[in-house]
Amino acid sequence: MEVALVSLLIFSVLHVGSGLSLNYYDKTCPNYEATVTAAVKQAMVTDNTVPAALLRMHFHDCFVRGCDGSVLLDSTANNTAEKAGPPNVSLHAFFVIDNAKSAIEAQCPGVVSCADILALAAKDAVALSGGPTWKVPVGRLDGRISRASETSLLPAPTSNFAQLQQRFNQLNLSVKDLVTLSGGHTLGFAHCSSFQNRINSFNSVNGIDPTLNPSFASSLRKACPANNTANNAGATLDATSTVFDNMYYKMLLGGMSIFSSDAALLTHPKTKGFITTFANSQQAFNLAFVKSMLRMSSLTGGQEVRLNCRKVR
Repeated sequence: MEVALVSLLIFSVLHVGSGLSLNYYDKTCPNYEATVTAAVKQAMVTDNTVPAALLRMHFHDCFVRGCDGSVLLDSTANNTAEKAGPPNVSLHAFFVIDNAKSAIEAQCPGVVSCADILALAAKDAVALSGGPTWKVPVGRLDGRISRASETSLLPAPTSNFAQLQQRFNQLNLSVKDLVTLSGGHTLGFAHCSSFQNRINSFNSVNGIDPTLNPSFASSLRKACPANNTANNAGATLDATSTVFDNMYYKMLLGGMSIFSSDAALLTHPKTKGFITTFANSQQAFNLAFVKSMLRMSSLTGGQEVRLNCRKVR
């Protein structure tokens, strides 16, 4: 039943993007999808943080100039690229995209875009972590522009609800998409700097955000004491951080979210309703996540197919 619904969702959102289809590479590169999956699986053997990294990378790509692979470009002597912007310096697992691209180029040179590879890898990240799978419409082109200054367009972990809603509206994404895609925080790890504002200097009255569960706040403060400078210090985004499930929403309702932007979702009745639904139903979350991913990943905007994902042709 769920697979059938996911298939219907694909066709219902295809109009969001331009020129995307499910059979775009059927004749020109028939094994592209399996090749990407193999690269993701291979990377996961030695690094269980790869799925979270790929999913986050795809989000960060799509929120700046659309899903055009611009986040993959390296800086040059004349340009500081997106990956060097403050929100992106902790992105990793670019090697997975490089490996997939190299394998695909050996099969069908100059055909499959890096943007498509990243969208496929994000889908694999979810599916291989126990989440739903879906067919990714393809045909994206790679962008030629990547500027670190434009990473200010990314929703910040300190954002309030109005700021989050405004950014999602700018991309024609709904408040339901906002709540659903925030569920990607079921995978991964947060560095102390991204949530210090909630545990050590919340405001002039409270050092700790009063919406945080006290024992959870205490555990975060132990992991991230004030003035902590350790680069690898932080906390997992939920209690099952390598499994794609609805634990994020359960913890959110219990006052155990990591970011201010997570807690902000509880400040509006409509978004709180979605959170409650997803906390109570893994299936409801899975179906909504697929639909929102399809909508987000259909935001296109590139101009070419790169031969190397790190530089323009």
